[in-house]
Amino acid sequence: MPAQNSADKVLIDGENLTLEQILAVARRRAPVALHPSGREKLLKSRAIVENILAQEKVVYGVTTGFGRFSDVLISREDSDTLQENIIMSHACGVGEPLPHEVVRAMMLLRANSLTKGFSGVRIEVVELLLNMLNKEIHPVVPGKGSVGASGDLIPLAHIALAMIGLGEVEYCGKPVSSKEALQKAGLRPLKLTAKEGLALINGTQYMSALGSLAFLDAIELFKSASIAAAMTFEALEGIVSAFDPKVHELRPHGGQRICAAMMLKLLQGSDLLTRREQKRIQDAYTLRCIPQVHGATLDALKYTQGVLEIEINSATDNPLIFPESGEVISCGNFHGQPLALALDFLAIAVNELGNISERRIERLVNPALNNGLPAFLTENGGLNSGLMLLQYAAAALVSEGKVLAHPASVDSIPTSGNQEDHVSMGSIAAYKGRQVVRNIAWVIAAELLAAARAMRFISHRPGLGSGAAFRLLSGILPQDDGDRILYKDLQSVYELMQSGRIVREVEEAAGSLLPL
Repeated sequence: MPAQNSADKVLIDGENLTLEQILAVARRRAPVALHPSGREKLLKSRAIVENILAQEKVVYGVTTGFGRFSDVLISREDSDTLQENIIMSHACGVGEPLPHEVVRAMMLLRANSLTKGFSGVRIEVVELLLNMLNKEIHPVVPGKGSVGASGDLIPLAHIALAMIGLGEVEYCGKPVSSKEALQKAGLRPLKLTAKEGLALINGTQYMSALGSLAFLDAIELFKSASIAAAMTFEALEGIVSAFDPKVHELRPHGGQRICAAMMLKLLQGSDLLTRREQKRIQDAYTLRCIPQVHGATLDALKYTQGVLEIEINSATDNPLIFPESGEVISCGNFHGQPLALALDFLAIAVNELGNISERRIERLVNPALNNGLPAFLTENGGLNSGLMLLQYAAAALVSEGKVLAHPASVDSIPTSGNQEDHVSMGSIAAYKGRQVVRNIAWVIAAELLAAARAMRFISHRPGLGSGAAFRLLSGILPQDDGDRILYKDLQSVYELMQSGRIVREVEEAAGSLLPL
């Protein structure tokens, strides 16, 4: 059954959630509801837990302690206390609270995973998560503390703490106790029963929430980076034959072929396509190798997309309950290694977009490299510094990205008395991957700004895509090249890019940029 219904409502069934729906719930506050098939699966898995309790079977997390305490048996009388205790003891996050959009994505993803029907929780657990989303009760979740092994225990515990009325939330724009917010919203705190505390925190939803939002932002950033590259190519009068399809058929990496075609699409109608004589034999790599470099990033993003699409509809609890056979299997589906590797890859790939973009900015402003354009793109150099410092800012961001791109997944610090003796650090990969995407967005904005100013000095007709971007940016930037407060111009370009308007207008002029 599809997870999306009419009126933009998202129906979760544990099987069909999409990345686009995560975005709709996280940022656009789309309403969420439980699909009837999900309700049925929850009932079946819960029946197994009730049977375990009735027969007093020894099952990890249901009638035993957790982690290193898995050999400690818990009586039926203490079972509910056990579930509340694990939430209180595990809620020890530190750092700045996560943005609402990340918390909302986490809540949606945890609800969807529970709805898959292998966790043994009651319907009430999922319904409270969805009601909190719909009423915009947002738990305060510190951003740091997860090692990405037994799931994202600490950040998920802060969400669960709010569900049982012991945590803090933001409601109606104000920080309040979760108990007060639930009461004002007409909801009741959850009274946890067997298995439910563990089920709420054993999962990869912090990693997958951050990763999903970072991926979606990275795809939009990729489009903007390609538009910026096409504008720089116009300004420096690049040699278009480097994008000839015949070249890329001989090295048929998917991303490379797509990016070469994308550059030709952005440049369609440009005089560069029909120019017979060139000013040089070949271009520098930052122009000539755009398909190879951007294309490799695109392939990395598509790999990350595949990992995320599997993860957001997976059962990542422990133990897992199989209603059809009645089996309860202790396993390791909460381990974040698949996400850790993919999100490290995302950070590396996106930073490379910034790396090559910063080098193109340098070519635009450096009089030794910019094909006769004014030094630092100002005709009154000396009195004016032009865009000299734009390259400084880009260099700083790219350098920071090189540090952030160091893989978190190669690290491991054992936890839980060495019971959990290999951890993924996927949470850190996700956290810094999102930061890389945000940093490189500023670098691409800087290239758009520099390329827009540089294109004023060209005499040839630009392409449909590059020309559309140039006209749009010209409308918000000053028409002279005298010095002014530069950060304000950069902010204007950044906000225009982040709004999606640059991509929309370019695609209206030149056609869709990506077949994703």
